[in-house]
Amino acid sequence: MGVTLDESIGTGSQTSTTTVTEKTTAAFNPAEMLEEVNEAIRKILLGGQSYQIGSRKLTRADLSLLREMQKELRAEAAAESSNGFLDDTYVAFFDTR
Repeated sequence: MGVTLDESIGTGSQTSTTTVTEKTTAAFNPAEMLEEVNEAIRKILLGGQSYQIGSRKLTRADLSLLREMQKELRAEAAAESSNGFLDDTYVAFFDTR
């Protein structure tokens, strides 16, 4: 699930292909990536999915894809902050009278 960018190197005709997700994933942990995804979702909700000014057009990331990423990143961030095996376990004591 990577976005590929083609960049020209120098003045020649050589092209370098870089996968954006490989670079960004290594630089961010799940909690930081979740912040970025939340910001992208916020921008879509406030400013719209796409807009056009004159001949320029901006289309933001797909909202459903961002929501899916948000769900996965929340789970990853929760798993990283988890202390152990029984984190979601609760114990109840009942007095018999």
